[in-house]
Amino acid sequence: MTTERTAPAPAGARLDRWPLVGLAGLLAFLAMLDLNIVTVAVPSIAEGLDVPPETAQWAGLGYQLAVVALLLPAGRWLDGGAVRPALLGSLTGFALCSAAAAGAPGAGWLIGARIAQGCFAVVLFVLMPVLAATAVRPELRARAMSVPATLGPLGAVTGPAVGGLLLDHLGWRAVFLVKLPLCLVALVLAHRHLVPGGRLHRPDRRALADAALVGAAVGAVLLALTLAPDSPAWLLLVLAAGPCAALWLRGPGGRTVVSVLRDSGSSAVNAAVLAIAAGFAAMHYLLSLHLQREEGAGATATGLTVLAFPAAMGLAGPLGGRLADRFGARPTAAAGAALTALGLLLLVPLGDTWPTASIVWRLALAGLGMGLYGGPGQALVMSCAPPGRLATAGSTVQLARSLGFALGPALATAVWGLAGRGEGGVHAGLAAAALTGCLAVPLLALGGRRPAGR
Repeated sequence: MTTERTAPAPAGARLDRWPLVGLAGLLAFLAMLDLNIVTVAVPSIAEGLDVPPETAQWAGLGYQLAVVALLLPAGRWLDGGAVRPALLGSLTGFALCSAAAAGAPGAGWLIGARIAQGCFAVVLFVLMPVLAATAVRPELRARAMSVPATLGPLGAVTGPAVGGLLLDHLGWRAVFLVKLPLCLVALVLAHRHLVPGGRLHRPDRRALADAALVGAAVGAVLLALTLAPDSPAWLLLVLAAGPCAALWLRGPGGRTVVSVLRDSGSSAVNAAVLAIAAGFAAMHYLLSLHLQREEGAGATATGLTVLAFPAAMGLAGPLGGRLADRFGARPTAAAGAALTALGLLLLVPLGDTWPTASIVWRLALAGLGMGLYGGPGQALVMSCAPPGRLATAGSTVQLARSLGFALGPALATAVWGLAGRGEGGVHAGLAAAALTGCLAVPLLALGGRRPAGR
């Protein structure tokens, strides 16, 4: 027997648990797929359940509000907690709620199932960066973080494409059933590779109050933006978000998050995450709207067109992690954000006719940038998180991204409607999306402190 076969593996190799990194990526894909796949199904849900479209929209809005409201309290709850029981329980609940939504006999049942599913999804959002950040050595962290950072937005963009195909062939209930095989794979991986043991403590009452305040603040902003096209006076509803946010900041939940942001110096990075997510989500919403309403494209054709973005992103994601490990997370993230902003800006001057090829290469450019930026951006946040606050830091960056994905379409709706809807409104909305994405570049390049070792 040769020495090479019996020699122990290097210490670093034993510390690197890449199956957990893969699990983090699967969770990111699953959570973001679910967040966006319902978007294209709203008209079919309204028709199938015989309700107005604004009621059917709550199948998505209820999920989003639950995620945004509970992310930060869940981060505090899971700091130092047992990962295995939290993850296995949330995955099981997520799958059961998805099955319940698929079998919903009416709108009330569907909305309730989606709100409950959003509550379980929060744990997935919080734990996915924690799994990736703790599964490998610090010098490989950016590479590991690029996996969920790439697969999450891939799920967000793939959602409408997959949803369009399912709607055209199997109906709206299939968009909730398609996630069940992924849930099963994630459960198997978690059961096999997570360390057994540990117990979860009960969340305190203040966490529920924090969730209510955050949800009320975000809900007020979303309602104001989505109702503004019918009457700009609805924008005054944004003022209601101020007192809710102030009360939350004065409580223990807000103080904890502010402390983590201050101690880690990651405020600018989180702001950049929000900006680029909002710019991307606004662009995606307007592009889908224009292709289906003005160009007459079907749900499947629209979904296949926008696949240029995730395809390019998937190619660039692993490269972004390797470049960050070699040259530093901050310059890599800033360069990726600049490419994404450029791709968004190039969509603005498209004329009355939008050739598919012209859309595809612009989306591919933006996708390349998003792939380069994703992992390094998350690594910037997680690498400088205070000791014992990884879950809070992870929930903060996930909240920034989720807020961006929620606010982007609402912002696009407001600008599109106030600019007269039609072609002019689409271009105005795309310009707003591009400018929002551009904000991420200086925030990443100049803001915050450098993580240790970079």
